[in-house]
Amino acid sequence: MNIDADVVLVGSGIMSATLGTFLKELDPNTTIEIFEKLDTASIESSDAWNNAGTGHSAFCELNYTPEKSDGSVDISKAVKIAEQFEVSRQFWAYLVKKNLVASPENFIRTTPHVSFVWGEDNVNFLKKRHEKLTENNLFKGMKFSTAADEIKSWIPLVMEGRKEDEKIAATYMDRGTDVNFGNLTRALFEYLKAQSGVKMHLKHEVLNLDKTKEGTWTVEVKDLNSGKKRKVTAKFVFLGAGGGALPLLEKSNIEEGKGFGGFPVSGQWLRCTNPEVIEKHHAKVYGKAAVGAPPMSVPHLDTRMIDGKQELLFGPYAGFTTKFLKNGSYSDLFKSIRTSNISPMLGAGMKNIPLTKYLIGQVTQSQEDRVEALREYFPKADGKDWMLQEAGVRVQIIKKDTNGKGILQFGTEIVSAADCSIAALLGASPGASTTVSIMLELLDRCFAEKMKTEEWQTKIKEMIPSYGQSLNNSTELFEKVRSMTSEILKLEA
Repeated sequence: MNIDADVVLVGSGIMSATLGTFLKELDPNTTIEIFEKLDTASIESSDAWNNAGTGHSAFCELNYTPEKSDGSVDISKAVKIAEQFEVSRQFWAYLVKKNLVASPENFIRTTPHVSFVWGEDNVNFLKKRHEKLTENNLFKGMKFSTAADEIKSWIPLVMEGRKEDEKIAATYMDRGTDVNFGNLTRALFEYLKAQSGVKMHLKHEVLNLDKTKEGTWTVEVKDLNSGKKRKVTAKFVFLGAGGGALPLLEKSNIEEGKGFGGFPVSGQWLRCTNPEVIEKHHAKVYGKAAVGAPPMSVPHLDTRMIDGKQELLFGPYAGFTTKFLKNGSYSDLFKSIRTSNISPMLGAGMKNIPLTKYLIGQVTQSQEDRVEALREYFPKADGKDWMLQEAGVRVQIIKKDTNGKGILQFGTEIVSAADCSIAALLGASPGASTTVSIMLELLDRCFAEKMKTEEWQTKIKEMIPSYGQSLNNSTELFEKVRSMTSEILKLEA
Protein backbone atom coordinates (compact mmCIF):
# COMPACT_ATOMS: atom_id res chain seq x y z
CA MET A 1 0.00 0.00 0.00
CA ASN A 2 1.25 3.48 -0.88
CA ILE A 3 2.01 5.59 2.20
CA ASP A 4 2.38 9.33 1.61
CA ALA A 5 3.73 10.10 5.08
CA ASP A 6 4.59 8.33 8.29
CA VAL A 7 2.94 11.13 10.24
CA VAL A 8 0.33 13.79 9.48
CA LEU A 9 0.15 16.76 11.84
CA VAL A 10 -3.06 18.78 11.70
CA GLY A 11 -2.65 22.33 13.01
CA SER A 12 0.44 24.52 13.32
CA GLY A 13 0.45 25.26 17.04
CA ILE A 14 3.05 24.51 19.69
CA MET A 15 1.76 20.94 20.17
CA SER A 16 2.24 19.90 16.53
CA ALA A 17 5.58 21.72 16.32
CA THR A 18 6.90 19.98 19.44
CA LEU A 19 5.70 16.52 18.41
CA GLY A 20 7.13 16.94 14.90
CA THR A 21 10.49 18.01 16.31
CA PHE A 22 10.59 15.10 18.75
CA LEU A 23 9.82 12.58 16.01
CA LYS A 24 12.35 14.03 13.59
CA GLU A 25 15.08 14.09 16.25
CA LEU A 26 14.29 10.56 17.39
CA ASP A 27 14.15 9.18 13.85
CA PRO A 28 15.50 11.47 11.09
CA ASN A 29 13.95 9.18 8.46
CA THR A 30 10.40 9.96 9.63
CA THR A 31 8.32 11.56 6.89
CA ILE A 32 5.87 14.23 8.01
CA GLU A 33 3.14 16.27 6.33
CA ILE A 34 1.74 19.30 8.17
CA PHE A 35 -1.59 20.93 7.32
CA GLU A 36 -2.68 24.38 8.53
CA LYS A 37 -5.94 26.06 7.53
CA LEU A 38 -4.64 29.63 7.90
CA ASP A 39 -1.99 31.38 5.83
CA THR A 40 0.53 31.71 8.68
CA ALA A 41 1.76 29.23 11.25
CA SER A 42 0.88 29.58 14.92
CA ILE A 43 -1.55 32.50 14.87
CA GLU A 44 -4.35 30.89 16.87
CA SER A 45 -3.92 29.81 20.52
CA SER A 46 -0.11 29.67 20.40
CA ASP A 47 0.18 33.29 19.28
CA ALA A 48 1.36 35.79 21.90
CA TRP A 49 -1.77 37.94 21.68
CA ASN A 50 -4.08 34.93 21.92
CA ASN A 51 -2.34 32.79 24.51
CA ALA A 52 -3.71 33.58 27.98
CA GLY A 53 -0.76 31.96 29.75
CA THR A 54 2.91 32.67 29.05
CA GLY A 55 5.49 30.88 31.13
CA HIS A 56 2.99 29.06 33.34
CA SER A 57 5.16 27.44 36.00
CA ALA A 58 2.76 27.59 38.98
CA PHE A 59 4.84 30.24 40.76
CA CYS A 60 2.01 32.78 40.81
CA GLU A 61 -1.17 31.11 39.52
CA LEU A 62 -3.36 30.77 42.61
CA ASN A 63 -5.92 28.50 40.91
CA TYR A 64 -3.27 25.75 40.88
CA THR A 65 -3.21 25.75 44.69
CA PRO A 66 -6.83 25.53 45.87
CA GLU A 67 -7.79 25.91 49.50
CA LYS A 68 -9.54 22.80 50.82
CA SER A 69 -12.56 22.74 53.10
CA ASP A 70 -10.36 22.15 56.16
CA GLY A 71 -8.37 25.31 55.40
CA SER A 72 -5.25 23.54 54.11
CA VAL A 73 -3.76 24.31 50.71
CA ASP A 74 -3.43 21.60 48.05
CA ILE A 75 -0.17 22.20 46.16
CA SER A 76 -0.04 18.91 44.21
CA LYS A 77 -1.09 20.45 40.89
CA ALA A 78 1.35 23.34 41.29
CA VAL A 79 4.25 20.97 41.96
CA LYS A 80 3.36 18.88 38.90
CA ILE A 81 3.10 21.91 36.61
CA ALA A 82 6.32 23.45 37.94
CA GLU A 83 8.19 20.23 37.19
CA GLN A 84 6.63 19.98 33.74
CA PHE A 85 7.78 23.51 32.99
CA GLU A 86 11.32 22.56 33.99
CA VAL A 87 11.08 19.67 31.51
CA SER A 88 10.02 22.17 28.82
CA ARG A 89 13.02 24.36 29.65
CA GLN A 90 15.37 21.41 29.16
CA PHE A 91 13.93 20.66 25.72
CA TRP A 92 14.14 24.32 24.70
CA ALA A 93 17.75 24.44 25.91
CA TYR A 94 18.50 21.42 23.71
CA LEU A 95 16.96 23.19 20.72
CA VAL A 96 19.17 26.24 21.28
CA LYS A 97 22.32 24.23 22.00
CA LYS A 98 21.88 22.22 18.79
CA ASN A 99 21.02 25.36 16.77
CA LEU A 100 17.60 24.00 15.89
CA VAL A 101 16.19 27.40 16.85
CA ALA A 102 17.89 30.79 16.94
CA SER A 103 18.55 33.14 19.86
CA PRO A 104 16.61 32.15 22.97
CA GLU A 105 15.77 35.79 23.78
CA ASN A 106 13.45 35.67 20.77
CA PHE A 107 11.08 33.44 22.73
CA ILE A 108 11.99 33.38 26.45
CA ARG A 109 13.04 36.05 28.97
CA THR A 110 13.38 36.29 32.74
CA THR A 111 10.29 37.99 34.18
CA PRO A 112 9.37 37.94 37.89
CA HIS A 113 6.17 36.11 38.85
CA VAL A 114 4.08 37.69 41.60
CA SER A 115 0.90 36.65 43.42
CA PHE A 116 -0.93 39.62 44.91
CA VAL A 117 -3.97 39.54 47.21
CA TRP A 118 -5.89 41.81 49.57
CA GLY A 119 -8.23 41.14 52.50
CA GLU A 120 -7.45 39.20 55.67
CA ASP A 121 -8.69 35.79 54.44
CA ASN A 122 -6.70 36.04 51.20
CA VAL A 123 -3.59 37.20 53.03
CA ASN A 124 -3.82 34.15 55.32
CA PHE A 125 -4.33 31.89 52.31
CA LEU A 126 -1.27 33.28 50.51
CA LYS A 127 0.87 32.84 53.62
CA LYS A 128 -0.16 29.17 53.94
CA ARG A 129 0.44 28.67 50.22
CA HIS A 130 3.93 30.14 50.46
CA GLU A 131 4.82 27.98 53.46
CA LYS A 132 3.71 24.80 51.70
CA LEU A 133 5.31 25.58 48.35
CA THR A 134 8.71 26.56 49.71
CA GLU A 135 9.09 23.14 51.31
CA ASN A 136 9.69 21.93 47.74
CA ASN A 137 12.85 22.25 45.62
CA LEU A 138 10.94 23.79 42.73
CA PHE A 139 9.79 26.78 44.79
CA LYS A 140 12.91 27.54 46.82
CA GLY A 141 13.65 31.24 46.83
CA MET A 142 10.04 32.41 46.67
CA LYS A 143 9.58 35.48 48.89
CA PHE A 144 6.49 36.40 50.92
CA SER A 145 5.68 39.84 52.26
CA THR A 146 2.90 41.92 53.79
CA ALA A 147 5.11 45.04 53.94
CA ALA A 148 3.90 47.74 51.58
CA ASP A 149 7.40 49.13 50.96
CA GLU A 150 8.82 45.75 50.00
CA ILE A 151 5.89 44.90 47.75
CA LYS A 152 6.23 48.35 46.13
CA SER A 153 9.85 47.53 45.27
CA TRP A 154 8.57 44.46 43.41
CA ILE A 155 5.48 45.91 41.71
CA PRO A 156 5.40 49.72 42.00
CA LEU A 157 2.50 50.16 39.57
CA VAL A 158 0.25 47.93 41.67
CA MET A 159 1.04 49.89 44.83
CA GLU A 160 0.56 53.40 43.44
CA GLY A 161 -2.47 55.04 45.05
CA ARG A 162 -3.30 52.08 47.26
CA LYS A 163 -4.85 52.71 50.71
CA GLU A 164 -2.27 52.54 53.49
CA ASP A 165 -4.52 50.57 55.84
CA GLU A 166 -5.42 47.91 53.26
CA LYS A 167 -4.36 44.39 54.22
CA ILE A 168 -2.25 43.08 51.38
CA ALA A 169 0.26 40.32 50.70
CA ALA A 170 2.40 39.16 47.82
CA THR A 171 4.79 36.40 46.89
CA TYR A 172 7.69 37.11 44.57
CA MET A 173 9.67 34.68 42.42
CA ASP A 174 12.49 36.38 40.57
CA ARG A 175 13.21 33.41 38.29
CA GLY A 176 9.88 33.43 36.50
CA THR A 177 9.80 33.74 32.72
CA ASP A 178 7.84 35.23 29.86
CA VAL A 179 7.54 32.87 26.90
CA ASN A 180 6.44 33.89 23.42
CA PHE A 181 5.06 30.58 22.17
CA GLY A 182 4.19 32.05 18.79
CA ASN A 183 7.84 32.84 18.08
CA LEU A 184 9.00 29.48 19.43
CA THR A 185 6.45 27.57 17.37
CA ARG A 186 7.29 29.36 14.15
CA ALA A 187 11.02 28.76 14.78
CA LEU A 188 10.36 25.03 15.19
CA PHE A 189 8.41 24.88 11.94
CA GLU A 190 11.22 26.69 10.12
CA TYR A 191 13.56 23.98 11.37
CA LEU A 192 11.17 21.20 10.38
CA LYS A 193 10.55 22.59 6.89
CA ALA A 194 14.31 22.52 6.25
CA GLN A 195 14.47 18.77 7.00
CA SER A 196 14.22 16.12 4.30
CA GLY A 197 10.91 14.28 4.31
CA VAL A 198 8.92 17.15 5.86
CA LYS A 199 6.31 19.12 3.93
CA MET A 200 4.26 21.97 5.38
CA HIS A 201 1.05 23.12 3.69
CA LEU A 202 -0.55 26.44 4.68
CA LYS A 203 -4.09 27.34 3.56
CA HIS A 204 -4.97 23.64 3.56
CA GLU A 205 -8.07 22.43 5.38
CA VAL A 206 -8.54 18.85 6.56
CA LEU A 207 -12.06 17.84 5.53
CA ASN A 208 -12.27 14.23 6.60
CA LEU A 209 -10.46 11.25 8.11
CA ASP A 210 -11.05 7.61 7.17
CA LYS A 211 -9.46 4.49 8.62
CA THR A 212 -8.28 2.02 5.97
CA LYS A 213 -8.58 -1.74 6.30
CA GLU A 214 -4.77 -1.86 6.62
CA GLY A 215 -4.95 0.29 9.74
CA THR A 216 -3.60 3.49 8.19
CA TRP A 217 -5.50 6.77 7.74
CA THR A 218 -6.69 8.53 4.63
CA VAL A 219 -6.77 12.28 5.24
CA GLU A 220 -8.85 14.33 2.81
CA VAL A 221 -7.40 17.81 2.38
CA LYS A 222 -8.55 20.89 0.46
CA ASP A 223 -6.17 23.52 -0.91
CA LEU A 224 -8.02 26.73 -0.03
CA ASN A 225 -6.18 28.70 -2.72
CA SER A 226 -6.93 26.44 -5.67
CA GLY A 227 -10.00 24.66 -4.32
CA LYS A 228 -8.46 21.30 -5.24
CA LYS A 229 -8.89 18.30 -2.98
CA ARG A 230 -6.53 15.39 -2.46
CA LYS A 231 -6.10 12.42 -0.16
CA VAL A 232 -3.03 11.69 1.92
CA THR A 233 -2.37 8.30 3.49
CA ALA A 234 -0.49 8.20 6.79
CA LYS A 235 0.48 5.66 9.45
CA PHE A 236 -0.20 8.10 12.29
CA VAL A 237 -2.30 11.27 12.58
CA PHE A 238 -2.07 13.90 15.29
CA LEU A 239 -4.92 16.38 15.70
CA GLY A 240 -3.25 19.37 17.32
CA ALA A 241 -5.57 22.03 15.97
CA GLY A 242 -6.57 23.66 19.27
CA GLY A 243 -10.34 24.04 19.41
CA GLY A 244 -10.49 22.58 15.91
CA ALA A 245 -9.27 19.19 17.17
CA LEU A 246 -12.66 18.12 18.56
CA PRO A 247 -14.61 18.31 15.26
CA LEU A 248 -11.84 16.37 13.53
CA LEU A 249 -11.78 13.77 16.30
CA GLU A 250 -15.51 13.31 15.78
CA LYS A 251 -14.94 12.81 12.03
CA SER A 252 -12.44 10.04 12.77
CA ASN A 253 -15.27 8.00 14.36
CA ILE A 254 -12.92 6.25 16.77
CA GLU A 255 -14.72 4.76 19.75
CA GLU A 256 -12.45 6.52 22.24
CA GLY A 257 -13.51 9.92 20.90
CA LYS A 258 -17.22 9.42 21.39
CA GLY A 259 -18.95 11.27 24.21
CA PHE A 260 -16.56 14.22 24.22
CA GLY A 261 -17.97 17.71 23.86
CA GLY A 262 -16.53 21.19 23.91
CA PHE A 263 -17.39 24.37 25.81
CA PRO A 264 -15.79 27.38 24.05
CA VAL A 265 -14.74 30.44 26.04
CA SER A 266 -13.57 33.58 24.25
CA GLY A 267 -11.19 36.13 25.68
CA GLN A 268 -10.30 39.82 25.62
CA TRP A 269 -7.46 41.90 27.05
CA LEU A 270 -7.11 45.48 28.11
CA ARG A 271 -3.90 46.50 26.33
CA CYS A 272 -1.95 49.50 27.59
CA THR A 273 -1.16 52.16 25.00
CA ASN A 274 0.86 54.50 27.26
CA PRO A 275 4.64 53.79 27.01
CA GLU A 276 5.31 55.52 30.35
CA VAL A 277 2.93 53.16 32.16
CA ILE A 278 4.31 50.10 30.36
CA GLU A 279 7.84 51.00 31.42
CA LYS A 280 6.89 51.04 35.11
CA HIS A 281 5.81 47.39 35.24
CA HIS A 282 8.13 44.40 34.80
CA ALA A 283 6.34 41.37 36.21
CA LYS A 284 3.44 38.96 35.84
CA VAL A 285 1.05 39.72 38.70
CA TYR A 286 -1.73 37.19 39.33
CA GLY A 287 -4.66 37.52 41.72
CA LYS A 288 -7.54 35.30 42.80
CA ALA A 289 -10.23 34.39 40.30
CA ALA A 290 -13.84 35.49 40.70
CA VAL A 291 -16.36 32.84 41.80
CA GLY A 292 -17.33 30.73 38.79
CA ALA A 293 -14.47 31.98 36.61
CA PRO A 294 -12.73 29.43 34.35
CA PRO A 295 -8.97 28.91 34.93
CA MET A 296 -7.91 30.89 31.87
CA SER A 297 -9.70 33.96 33.25
CA VAL A 298 -7.64 34.42 36.41
CA PRO A 299 -6.93 38.19 36.39
CA HIS A 300 -3.35 39.27 35.86
CA LEU A 301 -1.38 42.39 35.05
CA ASP A 302 1.05 40.92 32.59
CA THR A 303 4.34 42.14 31.10
CA ARG A 304 5.10 40.49 27.75
CA MET A 305 7.58 40.87 24.94
CA ILE A 306 5.72 40.73 21.62
CA ASP A 307 7.37 41.46 18.26
CA GLY A 308 10.42 42.78 20.09
CA LYS A 309 8.39 45.32 22.04
CA GLN A 310 7.39 45.35 25.71
CA GLU A 311 3.61 45.21 26.14
CA LEU A 312 1.35 45.41 29.18
CA LEU A 313 -1.93 43.51 29.31
CA PHE A 314 -4.65 43.07 31.89
CA GLY A 315 -7.26 40.34 31.88
CA PRO A 316 -8.21 38.19 30.21
CA TYR A 317 -11.92 38.93 30.31
CA ALA A 318 -13.91 35.85 29.37
CA GLY A 319 -16.96 35.57 27.19
CA PHE A 320 -19.19 32.98 25.58
CA THR A 321 -18.81 32.16 21.91
CA THR A 322 -19.95 29.36 19.65
CA LYS A 323 -16.66 29.45 17.73
CA PHE A 324 -14.03 26.81 18.47
CA LEU A 325 -11.23 28.99 17.08
CA LYS A 326 -10.70 32.74 16.84
CA ASN A 327 -10.78 32.33 13.06
CA GLY A 328 -13.51 29.68 13.27
CA SER A 329 -17.21 29.64 12.46
CA TYR A 330 -20.14 30.52 14.71
CA SER A 331 -21.59 27.14 13.76
CA ASP A 332 -18.66 25.20 15.30
CA LEU A 333 -20.41 24.41 18.58
CA PHE A 334 -23.65 23.30 16.95
CA LYS A 335 -21.85 21.12 14.40
CA SER A 336 -19.99 19.37 17.22
CA ILE A 337 -23.17 18.06 18.85
CA ARG A 338 -23.68 14.31 18.39
CA THR A 339 -26.06 11.79 19.89
CA SER A 340 -23.08 10.43 21.87
CA ASN A 341 -22.21 13.76 23.53
CA ILE A 342 -25.48 15.67 23.84
CA SER A 343 -26.30 14.13 27.23
CA PRO A 344 -22.85 14.89 28.77
CA MET A 345 -22.99 18.43 27.36
CA LEU A 346 -26.43 19.11 28.85
CA GLY A 347 -25.39 17.55 32.16
CA ALA A 348 -22.23 19.65 32.32
CA GLY A 349 -24.27 22.76 31.57
CA MET A 350 -26.64 22.08 34.46
CA LYS A 351 -23.72 21.56 36.84
CA ASN A 352 -21.99 24.79 35.87
CA ILE A 353 -24.64 27.45 36.38
CA PRO A 354 -22.13 29.74 38.24
CA LEU A 355 -19.83 29.62 35.20
CA THR A 356 -22.72 30.51 32.88
CA LYS A 357 -23.66 33.48 35.09
CA TYR A 358 -20.02 34.57 35.20
CA LEU A 359 -19.69 34.48 31.40
CA ILE A 360 -22.94 36.41 30.92
CA GLY A 361 -21.59 39.05 33.31
CA GLN A 362 -18.34 39.23 31.38
CA VAL A 363 -20.08 39.59 28.01
CA THR A 364 -22.26 42.46 29.24
CA GLN A 365 -19.38 44.46 30.72
CA SER A 366 -18.73 47.99 29.51
CA GLN A 367 -15.28 49.51 29.05
CA GLU A 368 -15.81 51.31 32.37
CA ASP A 369 -16.52 47.97 34.06
CA ARG A 370 -13.31 46.50 32.69
CA VAL A 371 -11.23 49.47 33.80
CA GLU A 372 -12.80 49.25 37.25
CA ALA A 373 -11.59 45.65 37.50
CA LEU A 374 -8.15 46.78 36.36
CA ARG A 375 -8.04 49.37 39.17
CA GLU A 376 -8.08 46.57 41.76
CA TYR A 377 -4.55 45.80 40.50
CA PHE A 378 -3.55 49.27 39.31
CA PRO A 379 -5.48 51.86 41.38
CA LYS A 380 -4.36 54.83 39.29
CA ALA A 381 -5.28 53.30 35.92
CA ASP A 382 -6.62 55.82 33.41
CA GLY A 383 -9.13 54.30 31.01
CA LYS A 384 -7.74 56.44 28.19
CA ASP A 385 -4.48 54.47 28.37
CA TRP A 386 -6.12 51.12 27.67
CA MET A 387 -7.72 49.62 24.56
CA LEU A 388 -9.60 46.37 24.05
CA GLN A 389 -7.62 43.58 22.38
CA GLU A 390 -9.21 40.33 21.19
CA ALA A 391 -7.62 37.20 22.61
CA GLY A 392 -8.02 33.58 21.51
CA VAL A 393 -10.68 30.95 22.13
CA ARG A 394 -10.28 28.07 24.58
CA VAL A 395 -12.46 24.99 24.22
CA GLN A 396 -12.87 23.28 27.57
CA ILE A 397 -13.45 19.52 27.60
CA ILE A 398 -16.85 18.05 28.37
CA LYS A 399 -16.71 14.31 29.02
CA LYS A 400 -18.56 11.51 30.76
CA ASP A 401 -17.70 10.81 34.37
CA THR A 402 -17.62 7.33 35.91
CA ASN A 403 -21.42 7.47 36.26
CA GLY A 404 -21.89 8.36 32.61
CA LYS A 405 -22.88 11.94 33.40
CA GLY A 406 -21.30 15.04 31.91
CA ILE A 407 -18.52 17.01 33.61
CA LEU A 408 -16.68 20.12 32.49
CA GLN A 409 -12.96 19.48 32.72
CA PHE A 410 -10.38 22.26 32.94
CA GLY A 411 -7.06 21.04 31.63
CA THR A 412 -5.72 19.06 28.70
CA GLU A 413 -6.25 15.46 27.66
CA ILE A 414 -4.83 13.17 24.99
CA VAL A 415 -7.49 11.05 23.31
CA SER A 416 -6.08 8.22 21.22
CA ALA A 417 -7.39 5.19 19.36
CA ALA A 418 -6.86 1.73 20.83
CA ASP A 419 -4.34 0.91 18.10
CA CYS A 420 -2.58 4.27 18.67
CA SER A 421 -2.84 5.22 15.00
CA ILE A 422 -4.46 8.57 15.75
CA ALA A 423 -4.44 10.96 18.70
CA ALA A 424 -5.99 14.32 19.51
CA LEU A 425 -5.09 16.92 22.11
CA LEU A 426 -8.18 18.45 23.71
CA GLY A 427 -8.53 21.19 26.31
CA ALA A 428 -6.68 24.32 27.37
CA SER A 429 -4.79 25.57 30.45
CA PRO A 430 -1.93 25.15 31.26
CA GLY A 431 -1.40 23.89 27.70
CA ALA A 432 1.60 25.47 26.00
CA SER A 433 3.90 25.64 29.03
CA THR A 434 3.60 21.90 29.62
CA THR A 435 3.65 20.91 25.93
CA VAL A 436 6.87 18.91 26.20
CA SER A 437 5.52 16.68 28.98
CA ILE A 438 2.23 16.25 27.14
CA MET A 439 4.00 15.19 23.95
CA LEU A 440 6.25 12.81 25.90
CA GLU A 441 3.08 11.22 27.24
CA LEU A 442 1.79 10.91 23.68
CA LEU A 443 5.05 9.27 22.56
CA ASP A 444 4.88 6.81 25.46
CA ARG A 445 1.34 5.91 24.49
CA CYS A 446 1.38 5.92 20.68
CA PHE A 447 5.02 5.00 19.97
CA ALA A 448 5.43 2.68 22.94
CA GLU A 449 7.68 0.06 21.33
CA LYS A 450 10.08 2.60 19.86
CA MET A 451 10.18 4.50 23.16
CA LYS A 452 11.47 1.34 24.84
CA THR A 453 14.44 1.03 22.50
CA GLU A 454 17.90 1.99 23.70
CA GLU A 455 18.29 4.36 20.75
CA TRP A 456 15.19 6.41 21.60
CA GLN A 457 15.84 6.32 25.34
CA THR A 458 19.36 7.64 24.85
CA LYS A 459 18.17 10.43 22.58
CA ILE A 460 15.32 11.44 24.92
CA LYS A 461 17.81 11.72 27.80
CA GLU A 462 20.06 13.87 25.65
CA MET A 463 17.15 16.22 25.02
CA ILE A 464 15.82 16.06 28.58
CA PRO A 465 18.57 15.13 31.08
CA SER A 466 16.12 14.66 33.97
CA TYR A 467 13.91 12.27 31.99
CA GLY A 468 12.56 9.52 34.25
CA GLN A 469 13.69 11.30 37.45
CA SER A 470 11.95 13.67 39.86
CA LEU A 471 13.45 17.15 40.05
CA ASN A 472 11.45 17.91 43.15
CA ASN A 473 12.95 14.95 45.03
CA SER A 474 16.58 15.67 44.16
CA THR A 475 18.10 19.02 45.08
CA GLU A 476 21.36 18.20 43.31
CA LEU A 477 19.67 17.20 40.05
CA PHE A 478 17.34 20.18 40.12
CA GLU A 479 20.13 22.70 40.71
CA LYS A 480 22.26 21.12 37.99
CA VAL A 481 19.43 21.19 35.43
CA ARG A 482 18.25 24.65 36.44
CA SER A 483 21.78 26.06 36.09
CA MET A 484 22.26 24.41 32.70
CA THR A 485 18.99 25.64 31.22
CA SER A 486 19.45 29.14 32.64
CA GLU A 487 22.85 29.45 31.01
CA ILE A 488 21.81 28.17 27.58
CA LEU A 489 18.52 30.08 27.51
CA LYS A 490 20.26 33.23 28.80
CA LEU A 491 18.04 33.49 31.87
CA GLU A 492 18.91 34.79 35.29
CA ALA A 493 19.84 31.82 37.48
